[in-house]
Amino acid sequence: MDRQAMAEYRTHMKIIGDILYTTRDDLQDEGGATVTYLIRKANISHSRISRILKTLVSQGLLEQVDSQGANKYRISPSGREFLQAYHAFTEFADSFGLNI
Repeated sequence: MDRQAMAEYRTHMKIIGDILYTTRDDLQDEGGATVTYLIRKANISHSRISRILKTLVSQGLLEQVDSQGANKYRISPSGREFLQAYHAFTEFADSFGLNI
């Protein structure tokens, strides 16, 4: 893998962080984020994001809400807690030159 491809590679944790940050910070609609919106923001395939969303909901980090017949996702209080710990850990790792 060349250096540029490595720079663009995101870990599974980074993708989860991106999804949680998006559902916390980037929403125009208080009702939650649609799958399509999250696909665009996280830049991953529908099948992959579907698996991740299912896991995040089952772990209590996201809440799935039905809004006018469409599934939307909002960050839960546990998800906010997770994001704080994730942010602190990534800053700590960065201080050692580690890319998480």
